[in-house]
Amino acid sequence: MSSVTGLVGRSVIVTGGGSGIGRAAALKFAAEGAKVLIADLNAEAAKSAVAEIETAGGIARAVVGDLSDQAVVDAVVSTALEVFGGVDVLVNNAGIMDRMSAAADTDDAEWDRVIRINLTAPFQLTRAVLPHMLEAGRGAIVNTASEASLRGSASGTAYTAAKHGVVGLTKSVAVMYRDRGIRANAIAPGGTVTNIEVDAQQAAHGPTVLASYARNLGRVANPEEQAAAILFLASDAASNVSGVILPVDNGWSAV
Repeated sequence: MSSVTGLVGRSVIVTGGGSGIGRAAALKFAAEGAKVLIADLNAEAAKSAVAEIETAGGIARAVVGDLSDQAVVDAVVSTALEVFGGVDVLVNNAGIMDRMSAAADTDDAEWDRVIRINLTAPFQLTRAVLPHMLEAGRGAIVNTASEASLRGSASGTAYTAAKHGVVGLTKSVAVMYRDRGIRANAIAPGGTVTNIEVDAQQAAHGPTVLASYARNLGRVANPEEQAAAILFLASDAASNVSGVILPVDNGWSAV
């Protein structure tokens, strides 16, 4: 096990850990000797990720449910406490896309669902783990923001607003608890190969406008590249890093 990461024996929650960036991160944490709780809406995917970790000799558990439900949020944290004895790292990775809708075309259902999953659930999970991290005197929170958290041309109104909110949440937690042993950071992925679905009407105003900016996307990353950044920010190698929003986007944010 690596002595640099300091993750051996630590308890890690990864939301959206059944596939994509979350699964890649869960596997990397387990390979470093961490105990991993995978929270995912897809039961088969979550159980498959747990099985892969256990086959490799690691320790993992799954909690299946929709993080828009407060009861599921509570179950995620209580399970980590009961099974692993604490929460050292929280990775708020689960998320959904919007329909690339412009503001005038975003209905309440699209707005509410995207904000609920992409911003409110990370806030609620953060709020739930903080007392336990504070009691332990240490903790690391890593949020998955997005290129859409850095600009207005990467997604629709609801997703862009939610991911900007994730940046604000990250920075607020970093400031509020900087002297209490808690670090909070976020990655801002660019284009990445995942199974996230975009139900966009290509002829609508939002997708039409956004298409003109797609040329700046650059190379599409694989989930392991995003997971490596998450692991770094959660590890002792980043012990003096907090409040950072780290683009992992092949330079898209520099264009």
